[in-house]
Amino acid sequence: MPIKLAAPCLLLLAATAGPATAAEPGPAQPPRGGIRLVGNPDAVEHPVMTLNAQGAQVYECKAAADGKLAWAFREPIATLIDNGKTVGRHFAGPNWELQDGSAVTAKVLGSTAGTENDIPWLKLEVTAHRGSGALSDVTTVQRINTHGGKLDGACDKAGEFKSAPYSAEYVFLRKG
Repeated sequence: MPIKLAAPCLLLLAATAGPATAAEPGPAQPPRGGIRLVGNPDAVEHPVMTLNAQGAQVYECKAAADGKLAWAFREPIATLIDNGKTVGRHFAGPNWELQDGSAVTAKVLGSTAGTENDIPWLKLEVTAHRGSGALSDVTTVQRINTHGGKLDGACDKAGEFKSAPYSAEYVFLRKG
């Protein structure tokens, strides 16, 4: 199954932006065709593939810290698409699993706010690998070009679920 190579690094550069601190500078120019890792100026990541996602962000009505009911993010449910063909799925964890048997789990390293109606762009560090295939060497996942996915408004009943449709691109990168 062919996997589309990632878009040019200029597209990826925007997704590396996270909350900058004195110890972690903002994104640098991508060296030698890769993405500079925040906090380690000598490390470079290279794109493995970019997949489109179509799905929903699922929310649950829960009591917030102030005791009032509010929508809380629960999980993503999305189909991963390459050239119009389904090649995998994205689900709670967060996890990405391809039809070739490879899968990764990751944790959020940083985020950049989306527009008023769009969920944030994310940079995630891979924490676990399963199977062998296209995701075997992936070390970072970036969620970019998000559309939709935010759920606003009051919720009336604890335990109620709602979903908000979204789309995004997931860029899978490897070190070296």
